[in-house]
Amino acid sequence: MNKQMLIPFFASLMALGYVSYLMRWVLKRNPGNKLMQDISKSVQEGARAFLKREYIYVFTLVIVVAILISAAPYFKPGVGLGWATSVAFIAGALVSALAGYIGMGISTRSNSRTAQAAADSGLKGALTVAVSGGAVMGFSVVGLALLGLCLVYVIFRGEPGIINGYAMGASFVALFARSGGGIFTKGADMAADLVGKVEAGIPEDDPRNPAVIADNVGDNVGDVAGLGADLLESYVESIIASIAIASGLGLAAPALKLLPLHIATAGIVASIIGVSYVRLFGRRNAQKSLMVGMYLAAFLTMAATYFIVRNFGAAYGGYSRLGPFYATVAGVISGIIIGLTSEFFTSSQFPPVRRLAEKSQTGPAITVIEGLAIGMQSTAVPVVVLAVSVVAAYHLAGPYGVAMAALGMLATTGVVVAVDSYGPIADNAGGIAEMAKLDPSVRKITDKLDSVGNTTAAVGKGFAIGSAAFAALGLLVAFMAAAKVEVADMRDPRVIAGLLLGGMLPFLFSSMLFRAVGNCAFRMIKEVRRQFKEIPGLMEGKVMPDSAKCVDISTRTALNGMMVPGMMCVVVPVVVGLTLGAGGLAGVLVGALVSGLMLGIQNANSGGALDNAKKYIEEGHYGGKGTPTHAAAVVGDTVGDPLKDTVGPSINILIKLMAVISLVLAPLFL
Repeated sequence: MNKQMLIPFFASLMALGYVSYLMRWVLKRNPGNKLMQDISKSVQEGARAFLKREYIYVFTLVIVVAILISAAPYFKPGVGLGWATSVAFIAGALVSALAGYIGMGISTRSNSRTAQAAADSGLKGALTVAVSGGAVMGFSVVGLALLGLCLVYVIFRGEPGIINGYAMGASFVALFARSGGGIFTKGADMAADLVGKVEAGIPEDDPRNPAVIADNVGDNVGDVAGLGADLLESYVESIIASIAIASGLGLAAPALKLLPLHIATAGIVASIIGVSYVRLFGRRNAQKSLMVGMYLAAFLTMAATYFIVRNFGAAYGGYSRLGPFYATVAGVISGIIIGLTSEFFTSSQFPPVRRLAEKSQTGPAITVIEGLAIGMQSTAVPVVVLAVSVVAAYHLAGPYGVAMAALGMLATTGVVVAVDSYGPIADNAGGIAEMAKLDPSVRKITDKLDSVGNTTAAVGKGFAIGSAAFAALGLLVAFMAAAKVEVADMRDPRVIAGLLLGGMLPFLFSSMLFRAVGNCAFRMIKEVRRQFKEIPGLMEGKVMPDSAKCVDISTRTALNGMMVPGMMCVVVPVVVGLTLGAGGLAGVLVGALVSGLMLGIQNANSGGALDNAKKYIEEGHYGGKGTPTHAAAVVGDTVGDPLKDTVGPSINILIKLMAVISLVLAPLFL
């Protein structure tokens, strides 16, 4: 192994060692009384059952795609694909799946422990347990992703065409994990809210509601396993896009190919420091502690990147040796600004959400309209920032700089995922506190953490969609180089056709996911109504509901709903590339990036604002729970849920998956 490869290799082992420490620490916490443990066990079993069935579906497709990649040389000799690319593809898929499974496994065990910590030591104790559980997901993502990439890089001697297959495998699993988990969680959440809180008038997470366990399961498979797979593929693709572009930079190529791996190493160390800050110094203001932890990691990464680039970088093509450093800083700063913008538009501490809560006094229609307007407005600053950053990064370091800007944004993925994944754990803890009838003060603490979690989740989604834009641009540049497309000529009708098709795809994709969530919620609502009506003594609390039936409904509808949109992302690049050529496919990628970026930001922030407006009202503002204002906000939240947790996060995977598939299959379109 190259001596320089030892640095990222040991960094990946460091991340996994930190995962092992955090897992042991969390599992030593008090899991609560027997009822709390039983509820937590039900969530664990449901989550495992869903992931098992999901992975059977997904890996059947993985094997089929791997066989097709291996067989490509028989149909087009000299195409450059083959068994090695298939092996890398399968490795990427396995790493993504394993990270999701580990993270979900510990998050479902952290929920009752977080609730008990809230009862024993208040907000500080609950925050520490929840963040530690979320950090297992975060560092599983970066540790496994970097370890797998190092091994593939060494085994196949840094061959870009083969390494690209690793990114494609990670992206392939991520799309199904994110969309399938999103359909599951939001279908159950909508049913639990609409039938339980609105129709039956019972509290959120009431044990009489049969959809509550499915809702808690969904939080883990969608917002933990799905999120982890999402940012894992972004993380991998930002590194691989840099490596692919660096491969064509002549004498500077060897140094610049390894540079992204060293920066990823710095990001891991900085992320550990950021999470440790939250665990050690988190006090009353949970949101401030979490945000400081993220931004501390970002600034430490920037500082380390300067020394890395100065010592390991190289001048090339008229750009200075420090050009990649400045491009990386542009990415980090743009990520911070996007995160702050998401926080402003989704946190109840700022005017947009408070204004939304106020307008909920007029009913659900105005609530939904205002929520959508907030999301649309929130696209302006991130898009301007990304545009400036892309121009700056290109000016500083060329196409390589654009890819490095994406890496700068994603180098601290460990802490970003940790801060984002803590939210579902806090949400589950609140459900367990309600179902186990703990003191109301416990639920008040977990609700506070959950509300902050919605904001940090919006920040995480802002990072994800912003980095998706950068990573997709980097992959697009690498694809055009591999397919020998010097420029996408706007006078070419095939390019125009590709732009139109690409611009349409995020909307068609979103439609499929919305409909899948609606189908899931429709079947779940019918089942919850049936149980309330037909099970004697259920509403009186004398018997327990059949929660397993609701989990099964969510599982089946989610798996069925994810297949068509998922396969569309795989098939479209192949069909377009073979019919419209590489230029037409470049148009598709650009069109999907432009419309998908806006749609992803708008969905994520509209959903976050609608959710936190509801929670702001539940804190006692404008009458609090049980009022028409609260009922309107609940309806708004049910609209916002699939926006922020299903469609929005899945769109960024759509644009990246199509880009990386195009890059891997570029030799077919020559």
